[in-house]
Amino acid sequence: MVKLKGDRIYLRALEQEDLDFLYELENNTDVWEVSGTIAPYSKSVLQLYLDNAHRDIFDVKQLRLVICDLKHKAIGLIDIFDFEPNHKRAGIGIIILDTEQRNKGIGSESITLLCDYAFDVLGLRQIYANILEENSASMHLFRKLGFDVVGVKKDWVRVKNTFKNEVLLQKINN
Repeated sequence: MVKLKGDRIYLRALEQEDLDFLYELENNTDVWEVSGTIAPYSKSVLQLYLDNAHRDIFDVKQLRLVICDLKHKAIGLIDIFDFEPNHKRAGIGIIILDTEQRNKGIGSESITLLCDYAFDVLGLRQIYANILEENSASMHLFRKLGFDVVGVKKDWVRVKNTFKNEVLLQKINN
């Protein structure tokens, strides 16, 4: 049985009351490099997103869940994207907004819960992650959780006036 609750956190669907959290996260320029964002989001655009967040993963090919601490405070987001049920694969992405909450096992627990859900409920065979080569913390995290490096995309992400390599990691459910 898959649970979306761990020892320190739980994962839940987006709710209307997440608007301010989404606004803060999506407009934080420190995370734009990993999210691919190049312009701020208005609250009205994010409200439209929340209004449609209930749509089925088989329809929209993605699922965004809120990472909450056990006091019910939203601390991050974890996504399934590029969901391909025919090929039984999807991408995964995670962001913990508060840097003070990072490197405390929250990411590890969140990814483990989401992988269990993806493999056991969605029936996926593989999950992949795209991580900037220089992001040693994320590289360590995903490798520790059984993701293997399967390739490097050279000069894949443009940041200001430079290009950075992105590493492709993959976890196969045998």
